[in-house]
Amino acid sequence: MVFTNNRKLKGTNESDLQRLLDDVPDLIVVDPPQIHFDDCDLLHSREYSGTSGSLTGSYGTVTSPGAHRVVFCVHGKAQAICCGELPPEPPIMDPEPHCHFTRKEGIDKKARRKLIIASTLCVMFMIAEVIGGVLSGSLAIATDAAHLLTDFASFMISLFSLWVASRPPTRQMSFGWYRAEVIGAVTSVLLIWVVTGILVYMAVLRILYEDFEIDATIMLITSGLGVGVTLVMGLSLHQHGHSHGGGSSHSHGEKENINVRAAFIHVIGDFIQSFGVFVAALVIYYKPSWRIVDPICTFLFSVLVLGTTFSILRDALQVLMEGMPRGVDFLEVMNTFLRIDGVVRVHNLRVWALSLDKTALSAHLAIRPGASPQEILKLATRNVHDKYHFFEMTLQIEEFREDMEDCNQCKPPLN
Repeated sequence: MVFTNNRKLKGTNESDLQRLLDDVPDLIVVDPPQIHFDDCDLLHSREYSGTSGSLTGSYGTVTSPGAHRVVFCVHGKAQAICCGELPPEPPIMDPEPHCHFTRKEGIDKKARRKLIIASTLCVMFMIAEVIGGVLSGSLAIATDAAHLLTDFASFMISLFSLWVASRPPTRQMSFGWYRAEVIGAVTSVLLIWVVTGILVYMAVLRILYEDFEIDATIMLITSGLGVGVTLVMGLSLHQHGHSHGGGSSHSHGEKENINVRAAFIHVIGDFIQSFGVFVAALVIYYKPSWRIVDPICTFLFSVLVLGTTFSILRDALQVLMEGMPRGVDFLEVMNTFLRIDGVVRVHNLRVWALSLDKTALSAHLAIRPGASPQEILKLATRNVHDKYHFFEMTLQIEEFREDMEDCNQCKPPLN
């Protein structure tokens, strides 16, 4: 423990000070102290930092025969020289993170479980619909079965992407494999668009030529089961997270996983289509001559399915293009930094997403000459993380210079 400065120490007398120095080898006084026993400002203004946190004051461990003490000065008047017996361990305080915050990745395990349940239901009923479509001769039922096949394939892609995303970073993939989730979502959306396009083409052919027969009873039973199964699938995939709005990117509960969200929207499309097929089956059951309702229903609900997947593709492409993540406002992030005392300018501010629920930030903070870089870094990290919960964050502290005002690279984007 070191007391250093040109400030003055306080104690009871000089002999007590010398005795303490002789008995306690880890208590050192440098810059030979001027012994004035009425000033203890130096001691109680010092700050100790250790693994248990920080505490204003100065203390050190004293080991003597049969005793273990902490020398700690808060007032300069106790036993010996500014020395009192305290618990051997300093007070426990919340430690500051050394470079990052705890990452909550449990959402991927829940996403995996939801997708496995949905996949099991999907493949079982898909087989039932294939049989029902063949027996009934209904293109709408076949469309529903093909749609379930597409969903099953997308679930498998999503599960694979979640597994890949859980792999640790490597030297070649320093950010990890989180973008695999986004690629999986894009692939599943494109797959459903291709299959839906084929089914729309077949529906158009039936409308033009009307050369088909339908068993309305089998169609009705199969479509009714389809409504129930897709409803159960939707409930198993439903997520409860919601955004705050107003620039905050975190949500109550857990953030949504992009693959579960994609699967849920697929199932919404399945439910709409299954319900439409059920209505069409009712119509054909009571009015067999209206069998053209079957391809019309296929055409209409396929268009709806394409529309429901558009938002997933849009969000995924926003991530791949390094766009601003949903719920994060560029100017608000910058103002959060600028409100910190000592920060003069913020430049090279970059905010992007590794996946829909994992955002990253990097920025240069130009600080006033004489300001404490470590204190500003600590405060900036805490303030921004508390508001946005960035998964990755890198801040560079540098001293402000006048030429930064005219530097084009240091200017924020205009729009």
